Amino acid sequence: MLSCMDTGEKDFQRSLGKESHRGNTYAEVVFTNHIIITAGEEHAAPQRQSAGWETALAPHTGAEDARVTSLHHCSLHVVLLNIMAAGFKTAEPLEYHRSFLKENCRPDGRELGEFRPTTLNISSISTADGSALVKIGNTTVICGIKAELTMPPSDAPNKGYIVPNVDLPPLCSSRFRPGPPGEQAQAASQFIADVIESSDLINREELCIEKSKLCWVLYCDIMCLDYDGNLLDACIIVLLAALKNARLPEVTINKETDLAEVDIQKKRHLKINRHPVGSSFVIFDDSIIIVDPTAEEESLSTALLTVVTDEEDRLCAVHKPGGTSLSGEKLQHCINRAITRNKEISKLVDKVIESMKMAK
Repeated sequence: MLSCMDTGEKDFQRSLGKESHRGNTYAEVVFTNHIIITAGEEHAAPQRQSAGWETALAPHTGAEDARVTSLHHCSLHVVLLNIMAAGFKTAEPLEYHRSFLKENCRPDGRELGEFRPTTLNISSISTADGSALVKIGNTTVICGIKAELTMPPSDAPNKGYIVPNVDLPPLCSSRFRPGPPGEQAQAASQFIADVIESSDLINREELCIEKSKLCWVLYCDIMCLDYDGNLLDACIIVLLAALKNARLPEVTINKETDLAEVDIQKKRHLKINRHPVGSSFVIFDDSIIIVDPTAEEESLSTALLTVVTDEEDRLCAVHKPGGTSLSGEKLQHCINRAITRNKEISKLVDKVIESMKMAK
Protein backbone atom coordinates (compact mmCIF):
# COMPACT_ATOMS: atom_id res chain seq x y z
CA MET A 1 0.00 0.00 0.00
CA LEU A 2 1.39 3.37 -1.04
CA SER A 3 0.21 6.84 -0.24
CA CYS A 4 0.31 10.32 -1.69
CA MET A 5 0.83 12.69 1.27
CA ASP A 6 -0.33 16.25 0.68
CA THR A 7 -0.36 17.11 4.36
CA GLY A 8 -0.88 15.42 7.70
CA GLU A 9 -3.72 16.25 9.99
CA LYS A 10 -2.79 17.77 13.33
CA ASP A 11 -4.61 16.35 16.31
CA PHE A 12 -3.37 17.27 19.78
CA GLN A 13 -4.91 15.51 22.77
CA ARG A 14 -4.01 15.72 26.44
CA SER A 15 -5.20 13.77 29.44
CA LEU A 16 -5.50 14.96 33.02
CA GLY A 17 -5.49 12.82 36.15
CA LYS A 18 -6.81 13.51 39.65
CA GLU A 19 -5.14 15.62 42.33
CA SER A 20 -1.81 14.50 43.76
CA HIS A 21 -1.71 12.53 47.01
CA ARG A 22 0.87 12.98 49.74
CA GLY A 23 2.66 10.58 52.00
CA ASN A 24 3.95 7.26 50.79
CA THR A 25 1.75 7.20 47.69
CA TYR A 26 2.79 8.78 44.40
CA ALA A 27 1.28 11.53 42.28
CA GLU A 28 -1.58 10.79 39.92
CA VAL A 29 -0.05 12.85 37.10
CA VAL A 30 3.63 13.67 36.91
CA PHE A 31 5.12 15.66 34.04
CA THR A 32 8.68 14.57 33.27
CA ASN A 33 10.57 15.33 30.08
CA HIS A 34 7.38 16.44 28.30
CA ILE A 35 5.69 13.08 28.97
CA ILE A 36 2.54 12.67 31.04
CA ILE A 37 2.79 9.64 33.30
CA THR A 38 -0.55 8.56 34.72
CA ALA A 39 -0.27 6.39 37.78
CA GLY A 40 -2.78 4.40 39.81
CA GLU A 41 -4.34 5.50 43.04
CA GLU A 42 -3.06 4.01 46.32
CA HIS A 43 -1.32 1.24 44.35
CA ALA A 44 2.08 -0.26 44.76
CA ALA A 45 4.59 1.66 42.70
CA PRO A 46 5.74 0.14 39.39
CA GLN A 47 8.91 -1.89 39.51
CA ARG A 48 10.45 0.05 36.61
CA GLN A 49 12.89 2.58 38.01
CA SER A 50 13.37 5.59 35.77
CA ALA A 51 13.99 9.24 36.47
CA GLY A 52 10.34 9.92 35.89
CA TRP A 53 9.15 7.25 38.28
CA GLU A 54 11.72 8.24 40.84
CA THR A 55 10.20 11.71 40.85
CA ALA A 56 6.77 10.20 41.19
CA LEU A 57 7.79 8.05 44.13
CA ALA A 58 9.85 10.60 46.02
CA PRO A 59 8.21 12.40 48.96
CA HIS A 60 6.85 15.78 47.94
CA THR A 61 8.72 18.88 49.04
CA GLY A 62 7.29 22.36 49.06
CA ALA A 63 8.91 23.22 45.72
CA GLU A 64 7.56 20.03 44.14
CA ASP A 65 4.10 20.75 45.48
CA ALA A 66 4.19 24.19 43.89
CA ARG A 67 5.42 22.74 40.58
CA VAL A 68 2.74 20.04 40.43
CA THR A 69 0.06 22.57 41.39
CA SER A 70 1.23 24.96 38.67
CA LEU A 71 1.26 22.24 36.05
CA HIS A 72 -2.11 21.03 37.26
CA HIS A 73 -3.63 24.49 36.84
CA CYS A 74 -2.03 24.89 33.40
CA SER A 75 -3.34 21.54 32.20
CA LEU A 76 -6.76 22.29 33.64
CA HIS A 77 -6.79 25.54 31.68
CA VAL A 78 -5.99 23.67 28.45
CA VAL A 79 -8.72 21.13 29.12
CA LEU A 80 -11.23 23.88 29.75
CA LEU A 81 -10.24 25.61 26.51
CA ASN A 82 -10.70 22.33 24.62
CA ILE A 83 -14.12 21.85 26.21
CA MET A 84 -15.12 25.39 25.30
CA ALA A 85 -13.90 24.89 21.71
CA ALA A 86 -15.85 21.63 21.43
CA GLY A 87 -18.96 23.36 22.73
CA PHE A 88 -18.48 26.25 20.31
CA LYS A 89 -18.08 23.80 17.42
CA THR A 90 -21.30 22.01 18.37
CA ALA A 91 -23.35 25.15 18.98
CA GLU A 92 -22.03 27.28 16.09
CA PRO A 93 -20.28 24.99 13.57
CA LEU A 94 -20.26 27.60 10.79
CA GLU A 95 -18.73 30.30 12.99
CA TYR A 96 -16.26 27.74 14.30
CA HIS A 97 -15.04 27.05 10.76
CA ARG A 98 -15.03 30.74 9.87
CA SER A 99 -12.64 31.42 12.74
CA PHE A 100 -10.14 29.10 11.01
CA LEU A 101 -10.82 30.30 7.48
CA LYS A 102 -9.96 33.85 8.54
CA GLU A 103 -6.45 32.54 9.22
CA ASN A 104 -6.33 30.70 5.85
CA CYS A 105 -6.38 27.29 7.52
CA ARG A 106 -8.90 24.62 8.49
CA PRO A 107 -9.79 22.82 11.73
CA ASP A 108 -7.77 19.73 10.74
CA GLY A 109 -4.64 21.82 10.20
CA ARG A 110 -4.67 21.88 6.41
CA GLU A 111 -4.33 24.97 4.29
CA LEU A 112 -7.24 25.86 2.00
CA GLY A 113 -5.60 24.31 -1.07
CA GLU A 114 -4.29 21.10 0.49
CA PHE A 115 -5.63 17.61 -0.07
CA ARG A 116 -5.71 14.97 2.63
CA PRO A 117 -3.30 12.00 2.42
CA THR A 118 -4.35 9.66 -0.39
CA THR A 119 -3.68 5.93 -0.08
CA LEU A 120 -4.15 3.33 -2.82
CA ASN A 121 -4.13 -0.46 -2.79
CA ILE A 122 -4.90 -2.73 -5.76
CA SER A 123 -5.98 -6.39 -6.00
CA SER A 124 -7.89 -5.89 -2.77
CA ILE A 125 -10.58 -8.47 -3.68
CA SER A 126 -9.22 -11.84 -4.76
CA THR A 127 -12.53 -13.04 -6.25
CA ALA A 128 -12.93 -10.02 -8.56
CA ASP A 129 -11.51 -9.63 -12.05
CA GLY A 130 -10.05 -6.32 -10.93
CA SER A 131 -10.19 -4.36 -7.69
CA ALA A 132 -8.76 -1.45 -5.75
CA LEU A 133 -9.17 0.39 -2.46
CA VAL A 134 -8.64 4.13 -1.97
CA LYS A 135 -8.50 6.29 1.13
CA ILE A 136 -8.64 10.08 1.04
CA GLY A 137 -8.27 11.07 4.67
CA ASN A 138 -10.95 9.03 6.42
CA THR A 139 -13.05 8.54 3.30
CA THR A 140 -12.56 4.92 2.21
CA VAL A 141 -13.91 3.45 -1.03
CA ILE A 142 -13.44 0.00 -2.55
CA CYS A 143 -14.19 -1.12 -6.11
CA GLY A 144 -14.62 -4.63 -7.48
CA ILE A 145 -15.02 -5.42 -11.18
CA LYS A 146 -16.81 -8.52 -12.45
CA ALA A 147 -16.83 -9.33 -16.16
CA GLU A 148 -19.63 -11.28 -17.81
CA LEU A 149 -20.46 -12.26 -21.39
CA THR A 150 -23.60 -10.96 -23.05
CA MET A 151 -25.00 -9.76 -26.38
CA PRO A 152 -24.00 -6.28 -27.57
CA PRO A 153 -26.63 -3.52 -27.53
CA SER A 154 -28.72 -3.27 -30.67
CA ASP A 155 -27.84 0.39 -31.19
CA ALA A 156 -24.09 -0.33 -30.86
CA PRO A 157 -23.54 -3.92 -32.03
CA ASN A 158 -19.74 -3.53 -31.99
CA LYS A 159 -19.41 -2.28 -28.41
CA GLY A 160 -19.48 -3.72 -24.90
CA TYR A 161 -20.82 -2.31 -21.63
CA ILE A 162 -19.36 -0.60 -18.57
CA VAL A 163 -21.89 -0.42 -15.72
CA PRO A 164 -20.77 1.55 -12.64
CA ASN A 165 -22.76 1.46 -9.42
CA VAL A 166 -21.99 3.47 -6.27
CA ASP A 167 -23.26 2.09 -2.98
CA LEU A 168 -23.49 4.16 0.21
CA PRO A 169 -24.48 1.67 2.93
CA PRO A 170 -25.31 2.64 6.52
CA LEU A 171 -21.99 1.21 7.68
CA CYS A 172 -20.09 4.11 6.09
CA SER A 173 -22.07 6.88 7.80
CA SER A 174 -25.10 7.37 10.00
CA ARG A 175 -26.53 9.77 7.40
CA PHE A 176 -27.37 6.85 5.09
CA ARG A 177 -30.22 4.40 5.61
CA PRO A 178 -30.82 0.79 4.55
CA GLY A 179 -32.94 0.16 1.48
CA PRO A 180 -32.85 1.27 -2.16
CA PRO A 181 -30.04 3.59 -3.29
CA GLY A 182 -30.53 7.14 -2.06
CA GLU A 183 -30.35 10.31 -4.11
CA GLN A 184 -26.64 10.87 -3.46
CA ALA A 185 -25.71 7.31 -4.45
CA GLN A 186 -27.74 7.53 -7.66
CA ALA A 187 -26.24 10.91 -8.54
CA ALA A 188 -22.72 9.54 -7.93
CA SER A 189 -23.39 6.49 -10.14
CA GLN A 190 -24.64 8.70 -12.97
CA PHE A 191 -21.68 11.06 -12.57
CA ILE A 192 -19.19 8.17 -12.81
CA ALA A 193 -20.99 6.86 -15.93
CA ASP A 194 -20.77 10.34 -17.50
CA VAL A 195 -17.04 10.57 -16.71
CA ILE A 196 -16.41 7.17 -18.33
CA GLU A 197 -18.19 8.31 -21.47
CA SER A 198 -16.84 11.86 -21.72
CA SER A 199 -13.23 11.01 -20.88
CA ASP A 200 -12.97 8.06 -23.29
CA LEU A 201 -11.55 6.05 -20.40
CA ILE A 202 -11.96 2.76 -22.26
CA ASN A 203 -12.75 2.13 -25.90
CA ARG A 204 -15.93 0.09 -25.61
CA GLU A 205 -15.29 -1.45 -29.03
CA GLU A 206 -12.44 -3.44 -27.47
CA LEU A 207 -14.98 -5.11 -25.19
CA CYS A 208 -16.74 -6.61 -28.23
CA ILE A 209 -15.76 -10.19 -29.04
CA GLU A 210 -17.89 -10.65 -32.16
CA LYS A 211 -20.15 -8.03 -33.64
CA SER A 212 -23.84 -8.44 -32.79
CA LYS A 213 -23.11 -11.75 -31.08
CA LEU A 214 -20.91 -11.49 -28.01
CA CYS A 215 -19.29 -8.83 -25.85
CA TRP A 216 -18.06 -8.15 -22.32
CA VAL A 217 -20.04 -6.26 -19.71
CA LEU A 218 -17.99 -4.87 -16.85
CA TYR A 219 -19.91 -4.42 -13.61
CA CYS A 220 -18.00 -1.86 -11.56
CA ASP A 221 -19.35 -2.02 -8.01
CA ILE A 222 -18.05 0.87 -5.90
CA MET A 223 -18.80 0.75 -2.18
CA CYS A 224 -18.03 3.40 0.39
CA LEU A 225 -16.71 1.91 3.63
CA ASP A 226 -16.17 5.16 5.51
CA TYR A 227 -17.71 8.47 4.45
CA ASP A 228 -16.00 11.74 5.35
CA GLY A 229 -16.61 13.90 2.30
CA ASN A 230 -15.17 14.09 -1.22
CA LEU A 231 -16.83 10.89 -2.39
CA LEU A 232 -16.60 11.61 -6.13
CA ASP A 233 -12.82 12.06 -6.16
CA ALA A 234 -12.38 8.74 -4.36
CA CYS A 235 -14.78 6.95 -6.73
CA ILE A 236 -12.94 8.12 -9.85
CA ILE A 237 -9.53 7.12 -8.46
CA VAL A 238 -10.67 3.70 -7.27
CA LEU A 239 -12.43 2.98 -10.59
CA LEU A 240 -9.36 3.93 -12.62
CA ALA A 241 -7.08 1.78 -10.46
CA ALA A 242 -9.47 -1.20 -10.54
CA LEU A 243 -9.78 -1.04 -14.35
CA LYS A 244 -6.01 -0.91 -14.72
CA ASN A 245 -5.81 -3.94 -12.45
CA ALA A 246 -8.53 -5.92 -14.28
CA ARG A 247 -7.67 -8.90 -16.49
CA LEU A 248 -10.06 -10.68 -18.86
CA PRO A 249 -9.70 -14.23 -20.16
CA GLU A 250 -9.38 -14.95 -23.86
CA VAL A 251 -12.72 -15.74 -25.51
CA THR A 252 -13.36 -17.20 -28.96
CA ILE A 253 -16.50 -18.44 -30.70
CA ASN A 254 -16.45 -21.99 -31.99
CA LYS A 255 -17.47 -21.84 -35.65
CA GLU A 256 -19.00 -25.31 -35.56
CA THR A 257 -21.08 -25.02 -32.40
CA ASP A 258 -21.40 -21.21 -32.44
CA LEU A 259 -20.70 -21.24 -28.69
CA ALA A 260 -18.23 -19.18 -26.71
CA GLU A 261 -15.05 -20.86 -25.50
CA VAL A 262 -13.23 -19.23 -22.56
CA ASP A 263 -9.54 -19.82 -21.89
CA ILE A 264 -8.92 -18.71 -18.31
CA GLN A 265 -5.24 -19.55 -18.64
CA LYS A 266 -4.78 -16.68 -21.09
CA LYS A 267 -5.72 -13.33 -19.62
CA ARG A 268 -5.06 -9.81 -20.81
CA HIS A 269 -5.22 -6.38 -19.23
CA LEU A 270 -7.71 -3.79 -20.41
CA LYS A 271 -6.40 -0.99 -22.58
CA ILE A 272 -6.91 2.28 -20.70
CA ASN A 273 -7.05 5.22 -23.10
CA ARG A 274 -7.29 8.09 -20.62
CA HIS A 275 -6.58 8.70 -16.94
CA PRO A 276 -9.31 10.97 -15.59
CA VAL A 277 -8.90 12.30 -12.06
CA GLY A 278 -11.40 14.41 -10.15
CA SER A 279 -10.77 17.35 -7.81
CA SER A 280 -13.59 18.54 -5.59
CA PHE A 281 -14.02 22.00 -4.08
CA VAL A 282 -16.53 23.69 -1.80
CA ILE A 283 -17.37 27.37 -1.49
CA PHE A 284 -17.77 29.11 1.87
CA ASP A 285 -19.65 32.40 2.27
CA ASP A 286 -19.93 32.70 -1.53
CA SER A 287 -16.24 33.56 -1.86
CA ILE A 288 -13.76 31.21 -0.09
CA ILE A 289 -12.79 28.09 -2.05
CA ILE A 290 -11.27 25.05 -0.34
CA VAL A 291 -10.27 21.70 -1.83
CA ASP A 292 -10.96 18.14 -0.70
CA PRO A 293 -13.77 18.96 1.74
CA THR A 294 -14.66 16.79 4.72
CA ALA A 295 -18.27 15.76 5.28
CA GLU A 296 -18.73 18.61 7.77
CA GLU A 297 -17.26 21.16 5.38
CA GLU A 298 -19.58 19.95 2.63
CA SER A 299 -22.63 20.37 4.86
CA LEU A 300 -21.67 23.94 5.79
CA SER A 301 -20.68 25.13 2.31
CA THR A 302 -22.80 27.18 -0.09
CA ALA A 303 -21.78 25.21 -3.20
CA LEU A 304 -19.89 22.10 -4.34
CA LEU A 305 -17.80 21.71 -7.48
CA THR A 306 -16.00 18.73 -9.01
CA VAL A 307 -13.59 19.18 -11.92
CA VAL A 308 -12.32 16.15 -13.87
CA THR A 309 -9.23 16.38 -16.08
CA ASP A 310 -7.06 13.81 -17.84
CA GLU A 311 -3.31 13.35 -18.18
CA GLU A 312 -3.23 15.63 -21.24
CA ASP A 313 -4.79 18.49 -19.24
CA ARG A 314 -8.09 18.10 -21.08
CA LEU A 315 -11.24 19.09 -19.22
CA CYS A 316 -13.42 15.97 -19.09
CA ALA A 317 -16.28 17.03 -16.83
CA VAL A 318 -17.48 19.77 -14.49
CA HIS A 319 -20.08 18.86 -11.91
CA LYS A 320 -21.77 21.60 -9.89
CA PRO A 321 -25.15 20.69 -8.39
CA GLY A 322 -26.57 24.17 -7.82
CA GLY A 323 -25.48 26.52 -5.06
CA THR A 324 -23.50 29.74 -5.26
CA SER A 325 -22.40 30.97 -8.68
CA LEU A 326 -18.70 30.96 -9.52
CA SER A 327 -16.79 33.55 -11.54
CA GLY A 328 -14.77 32.53 -14.59
CA GLU A 329 -11.54 33.47 -12.81
CA LYS A 330 -12.25 31.24 -9.81
CA LEU A 331 -13.40 28.40 -12.06
CA GLN A 332 -10.11 28.61 -13.96
CA HIS A 333 -8.25 28.51 -10.65
CA CYS A 334 -10.09 25.28 -9.77
CA ILE A 335 -9.27 23.77 -13.17
CA ASN A 336 -5.57 24.59 -12.74
CA ARG A 337 -5.55 22.94 -9.33
CA ALA A 338 -7.31 19.89 -10.81
CA ILE A 339 -4.61 19.58 -13.49
CA THR A 340 -1.93 19.51 -10.79
CA ARG A 341 -3.90 16.96 -8.81
CA ASN A 342 -4.17 14.71 -11.86
CA LYS A 343 -0.39 14.52 -12.14
CA GLU A 344 -0.07 13.62 -8.45
CA ILE A 345 -2.65 10.82 -8.63
CA SER A 346 -1.36 9.48 -11.95
CA LYS A 347 2.10 9.08 -10.41
CA LEU A 348 0.57 7.30 -7.41
CA VAL A 349 -1.43 4.87 -9.57
CA ASP A 350 1.54 4.11 -11.83
CA LYS A 351 3.79 3.57 -8.81
CA VAL A 352 1.37 1.10 -7.22
CA ILE A 353 0.92 -0.80 -10.50
CA GLU A 354 4.68 -0.98 -10.96
CA SER A 355 5.21 -2.21 -7.41
CA MET A 356 2.71 -5.02 -8.04
CA LYS A 357 4.58 -6.06 -11.16
CA MET A 358 7.86 -6.07 -9.25
CA ALA A 359 6.31 -8.20 -6.50
CA LYS A 360 5.32 -10.85 -9.05
